[in-house]
Amino acid sequence: MAIKVKSTTGALNLLAVVLVGLAVLSIGAKNYQRNADVKLLNVSYDPTRELYQKLNPRFGAAYAKETGRKVLVTQSHAGSSRQARTVIDDEQPADVVTLGLPSDIGALQKRGLVPDGWAARLPNRSQPYYSTIVFVVRHGNPFGIHDWPDLVRSNLEIITPDPKTSGNGKLSALAAWGAVVTRGGSEAEARAYLKAFYDRAPFLENGARATSIAFAVEKQGDVNVIWENEALREVAESKGELELVYPKVSILAEPVVTWVDTNVAKHGTEEAARAYLSFLFTDEAQELIAETGYRPFKAEVLKKHRESFPDIQLFPVTAIARDWEDAQQRFFAENGLIETVYRPKPR
Repeated sequence: MAIKVKSTTGALNLLAVVLVGLAVLSIGAKNYQRNADVKLLNVSYDPTRELYQKLNPRFGAAYAKETGRKVLVTQSHAGSSRQARTVIDDEQPADVVTLGLPSDIGALQKRGLVPDGWAARLPNRSQPYYSTIVFVVRHGNPFGIHDWPDLVRSNLEIITPDPKTSGNGKLSALAAWGAVVTRGGSEAEARAYLKAFYDRAPFLENGARATSIAFAVEKQGDVNVIWENEALREVAESKGELELVYPKVSILAEPVVTWVDTNVAKHGTEEAARAYLSFLFTDEAQELIAETGYRPFKAEVLKKHRESFPDIQLFPVTAIARDWEDAQQRFFAENGLIETVYRPKPR
């Protein structure tokens, strides 16, 4: 009995220490928020949570050292196209947006929230990193999936996001289409492939992270068609239950960033917003970007992390459309091509 009481008391003491520690952290966080000289809202796409959890404190330290001012960056994450819509509707008064597709920021431009030529305001046309779409399969790759045609040869289930709400969803569709037409297939064959692709999707989540949870945690479906960075995270956390498959060809995904001119003017945050996004192009940030599964735009940083990013044939959007805006209109606008091959499948 004495041992049991002692054990219980020790556990209670440990719990008390933990609770006190959490309370101190909570008070510290609230004090920091209260004392912040500048507050920024970064509206981002779905799977970038871990990336900006690493980047934001590094930027805060650098900004404080340079300016003597404290900055607090708050994050928001969901499907890229859905996020763009919330900024347009002023549901989220973003100071900066870090979205999955240039056409999503193009939607802000059309509404006058950012100016023409916004992409030229930062290095590399405002693209601090790039990515692509890959496959995650169960251990042993039971369906023998190695390339896009393998996805529609068996009676398997494909888990991927909705192309109407998610940047990942749009890129999955464009990658699948391009995998046909860039290798000699006709548009009729590409359309038939996309229909077969979506026929094998039991449901379509709104964003990449919910899709990853459905596949990796809930163990739904047989293959996840997903962002490369999200695939790397899934496989690393799976304890050997999942494997990453690089198809022979996929799309060059070009996430982009900008400050939202109308909002930073209201908030008086333009200088901090510019500094925040400029930080993404520094060597320090580029290293963190590579470590988190995104392909950094700086070639010398990418070279250092080459073993994490195998060579893969990446076709640009111009292989299947004039540009990202043309792809948006042709494939995903009302009465676009995607509506002829898919239907919404919410869970």
